[in-house]
Amino acid sequence: MGAELPDYYFRVRENGAAVFCVDTENRQRRIDMDQIAVLNIKNGEIKPQGDRVLSDADLAAIQEWMANRMALLAQRDIDDIHRAVDYLNVTTQWVQSKASDDQLENITDALLLCMHDLRTVLVRKKAERLMKGQD
Repeated sequence: MGAELPDYYFRVRENGAAVFCVDTENRQRRIDMDQIAVLNIKNGEIKPQGDRVLSDADLAAIQEWMANRMALLAQRDIDDIHRAVDYLNVTTQWVQSKASDDQLENITDALLLCMHDLRTVLVRKKAERLMKGQD
């Protein structure tokens, strides 16, 4: 482990994290982690643990982590969509070159409905953006 540990550790949970203060300044030279809060990234809620009152430094570190985490999750979302586009292209190639009649029978209706739904939403959203541009 590196010589310098961070002051805070964030244990990622669904929709947020548990926040710990990291302490290495003790007699035994052990790493102690004291849970100070639980946060919900979806609604921005920060709940101090027990009777603890969060300091300005605690809140600043938590808010910085939340902003960085939301940016990371947003980047992951768009990366997932780019991978989906690639996967649709790979699927098209598979359908055209390798798929058997039985395999196509198994997936055609589900794919067509999914792609129709996606196309409908994309066309509606594009029209909304174009209409905003005209206003």
